[in-house]
Amino acid sequence: MRSGGIAMQGKHNKKLVVVAKTLRKNMTKEERHLWYDFLRTYPIKFLRQKPFGNYVVDFYCAKANLVIELDGSQHYGEDGLKKDKERTDCLESYGVKVVRITNLEIHRNFKGVCEYIDFIVRQNLPSDN
Repeated sequence: MRSGGIAMQGKHNKKLVVVAKTLRKNMTKEERHLWYDFLRTYPIKFLRQKPFGNYVVDFYCAKANLVIELDGSQHYGEDGLKKDKERTDCLESYGVKVVRITNLEIHRNFKGVCEYIDFIVRQNLPSDN
């Protein structure tokens, strides 16, 4: 079933709610930029710092079944790449599409990032919309 919030029971981890609230208060500058300058007013609802399974994802759009993760330099070492793959595999096991965007891309090509997110969202919307 590909409706908004598919099988949200099981994906929502109440133990991570406090962590998510803390992360929302302490977003990175790239997360703040993407949130306040694009996603917050995007016509299809996104949530920020959303508990999801054993993780807190950067941004989540239930209607498009999409997770957006912003990656800083710590993600590019061998350990970071391995952890990101495990995280992505786990999230995708819930049936969501995971899109990873580098912080560098946010700085260098913000408009292109926004256009890409819009394209992916529209591509992932259920066909009944």
